[in-house]
Amino acid sequence: MAGYVEMYRLGKTYDTPNGPAVIVEDFNLNMQQGEYICLLGHSGCGKSTVLSMVAGLNEITDGGVVVANHEIDGPGPDRGVVFQSPCLMPWMTAMDNVLLGVNQVYPHGTTSQKRDIAGYYLTLVGLGNSLGVRASSLSQGMQQRVGIARAFALKPKMLLLDEPFGMLDSLTRMELQEILLEILKRDKITTLMITHDVDEALFMSDRVVMMTNGPRARVGKIIDVPFDRPRVRADVLDHPEYYDYRADMIRFLEDQDHKKLKADAEKLEALKAKNAQELQQQA
Repeated sequence: MAGYVEMYRLGKTYDTPNGPAVIVEDFNLNMQQGEYICLLGHSGCGKSTVLSMVAGLNEITDGGVVVANHEIDGPGPDRGVVFQSPCLMPWMTAMDNVLLGVNQVYPHGTTSQKRDIAGYYLTLVGLGNSLGVRASSLSQGMQQRVGIARAFALKPKMLLLDEPFGMLDSLTRMELQEILLEILKRDKITTLMITHDVDEALFMSDRVVMMTNGPRARVGKIIDVPFDRPRVRADVLDHPEYYDYRADMIRFLEDQDHKKLKADAEKLEALKAKNAQELQQQA
């Protein structure tokens, strides 16, 4: 079934001195409008590569991405991006950082209208009393709130999140998770988020897409998350199937670990055999 967002046979290959290096290969995923998907896998498996291709920040080698019936060919305001580090202008205020994007998306709006939009989303993320504070004076959690507000203020068709809570303490992380879900409930934006945290994935998403290890990473398994929305953390944790889903995800990751260890061992044995052969030829 076609989706609001379609990633078809998506692939990324880099040229290296030792020949082509295929990072992602034949990655296929359809997302329905308003769906929240978490992309989960080991470090280096290609999660950020997929997200950066969907964002238009990394050239696609194979396949393509369609968002709302439009095939992307670069970055655009239809896709809001929030990185692990919020990438703010430190000398600018929270308001001015959000206005950077708003001014691009609403070029014909009045100054008052643009400030109202920026102020609205900053207030939603809990920064209504910090509009005029410079980014350099904000805590890390507050800076990430500005980044989230800036992404939503663009009114994107799709939201892309690259471990947006990864650098935050656990209490701030949980608070921002709930703020994000509350805004998404209002705006119903199709969302793709990268995470390493199985509990975060289960709490936030409608489906969890498990990626195989690289190179040539692809979709390895898709898990449908059955918990009702709006999500209440205590109810999710008390769901009778919560730990079954959690264990299933961990088993997949452990299986990828075993496959990597086996592949590494085979490479080592092949290298030993090659070296032994070369020594024998030199003798």
